[in-house]
Amino acid sequence: MKGVTRNALAGALLALMLGLAPLGAVAQEVAPINVNTADAELLTELPGIGPAKAAAIIEEREANGPFESAEDLTRVSGIGPGTVANLEDQVSF
Repeated sequence: MKGVTRNALAGALLALMLGLAPLGAVAQEVAPINVNTADAELLTELPGIGPAKAAAIIEEREANGPFESAEDLTRVSGIGPGTVANLEDQVSF
């Protein structure tokens, strides 16, 4: 009986470990996106940035030069302090 319990416990533990393995992949950090070089498709991967805002980011950087900080993104119409706060750890310059 002990052997059956031990095998069942080992099997349950293995299933649990295998079931949680994908969570490790989800927790991996993603490299920040450089807003001065990213194309519109890449910019849309940022939270709160859809196709229109991505196009506006590109238009702004082409018209007025590169962004030097997350705060500079407020130069783009529709991007305010709340959006900047959400993007700070996900963008680079």
